[in-house]
Amino acid sequence: MQTLFGDKTFLTLVAALGYGLATILMKTLSDRVDLILPTMLAIVLVATVFAEIALLRKVDLGLAYIAIIATESLLVLGYALWIGEGLSVREWMGAGFVIAGAAMVSY
Repeated sequence: MQTLFGDKTFLTLVAALGYGLATILMKTLSDRVDLILPTMLAIVLVATVFAEIALLRKVDLGLAYIAIIATESLLVLGYALWIGEGLSVREWMGAGFVIAGAAMVSY
């Protein structure tokens, strides 16, 4: 189990998925009032923070931030499309720049 949580890719994915899930929970909360969702949101954010702290012990802040943002962006964009919230051409171009930029600095 130590190697699983020590893997940089795994920690990046956990942090990105955590932030993405937090965004999805906040979007859900914007449409309705609920007591369970804020609790779930808090748990997700705490777990995400711990994953990101572990990641920052292994990689530089700049690289970690870019990798997390790019992965989170893909997740949230996919969710937005899934719930029927499309993007304009300009927004798609911006998303492309974020992902392309992350790919360029990751290698």
